[in-house]
Order: sequence, then C-alpha cells, then structure tokens
Amino acid sequence: MTTGTAIDVRDLVVGFGDKTVLDHVSVEVKRGEIFGFVGGSGSGKSVLLRSIIGLLPIRGGSIEVLDQNLTRDKEEEAHRAIERRWGILFQQGALFSSLSVLQNVQFPMREYLKLSGRLMREMAEAKLDMVGLKPDDWNKLPSELSGGMVKRVALARALALDPELVFLDEPTSGLDPISAGEFDALIRTLQRTLELTVFMITHDLESLYTVCDRIGVLAGGKVVALGTIETMLRSEHPWVKSYFRGKRADVLARRLAQEA
Repeated sequence: MTTGTAIDVRDLVVGFGDKTVLDHVSVEVKRGEIFGFVGGSGSGKSVLLRSIIGLLPIRGGSIEVLDQNLTRDKEEEAHRAIERRWGILFQQGALFSSLSVLQNVQFPMREYLKLSGRLMREMAEAKLDMVGLKPDDWNKLPSELSGGMVKRVALARALALDPELVFLDEPTSGLDPISAGEFDALIRTLQRTLELTVFMITHDLESLYTVCDRIGVLAGGKVVALGTIETMLRSEHPWVKSYFRGKRADVLARRLAQEA
C-alpha cells in the first residue's frame, strides 16, 4: 500500500458574502485510507469537498492534493492533469439523463483519453462489472434505474480513469439500509483491491463505524475531532458526543457487536 499524504488542507477559509463557512480548517488524508468527514446539516462538509476539487474559491489557506499545490498552481493544464488522477461521486449521482449507463461511464474517457470506440466500450464495461451492474442494465437510461443502481453507475464513472483518489459525497444518502450496507461493502472492497484513497462526506453512522479508517468532524466552521471511531467515542465535544454516543449510535454499536 502506498504511504504518505493524499490530501493536505491547511488553514482553509471559505465563505459567502459576510458568512464564513470554513474557518481555518486543517485536514490531512493519508494515502490508502478511507477518510470519513461528518458534521451537522449546513456545517460545510460539501463546501470543503467542492473547495478541494476547485469548484469554489477560497479566501485563505492552502490545498495540496497528490503532492500538487492547487492553491499556488493556477495553470489550467496542471489542474486538468490532477483531475485525471481523481474521481468524484456527487450526492445524487449527477448522471447525464440523456445518456445511457454505458455512455455515462464513457464520458470521462471521451474528455481525457484518446481511445478507439471498441477499447472505450471494453473499459466502460469492465468498470460497470466491477461495481456489480449486469449487462442487461448497461443500455438503460438513468430514469430506468433504482437509487442504488444510480449510485453504482456514478461510482463506475468515478473509477473510469483509474484514479488514485476518489471523492464520495453522501454515497449512501437515499438508500435503504440493505442497499447502503452493500454499497459500503463495495467501497471497502474496491478500495482494497485498487489501493484507492477515499475521501467520503457522509452522515451515515454505519459507514463511519464499518468502513472508515479515520473520521473528521466539522462543527462551527472548524474541525473539532479527528481520528478513529474509538477517538470519536471518547470525545467530550457536545456535537461529537451526541452524534456518536446518542441512542441511534448505541443501538448500532450493540448490533455490530452481536454480528462480530
């Protein structure tokens, strides 16, 4: 497994108008880990993700991804090069409604690679097979898919360019518990098989317990806890305590202990 740092965010400040959303946030994600980031609704979790990938301007601090300083390096060519090394699964899948499943997965390949139609199809089929989608589904439109299938297609598209790093924005949001559990298991399997680094924005307690190697917690515009699930369970910060040691968390912990 590759060692080192995949993402290094230092003193990041992001705001809109007079409102500061991220107030000197610092986060380090190690290569080869699944890092979960959690916080209350509107806490700025997705703002952090979008700032890292360059969709939002920052007011201060620095962002380094895969050893490239994205704050200092403003060249479009350099940014396109680093974008080929990561994949992104947005919260609702963000599939192109007019494109088939196969065409959605091929889209990044058309943007970044010069491949024959046959090779592009073979690569896209391999990614879809990797995430557990059957050939019968490959020519369907997104409107014909279940929520879980949409997530799998979006994940296949995120893996289209064989990235080193994958960003997942609420990957199990909207899924029933069984589908969410299956998706968590898929993420862990792919992370181990492909030696990926995964940065996951989530509110799913079960994902945080069962999939993530480390967790960061955002509250009041700042990172208030950082570490393993055991670190979260020891934290005395009010939000962290209520989230990880509340009634839902107790029920989940007892169930997982029985299943172990």
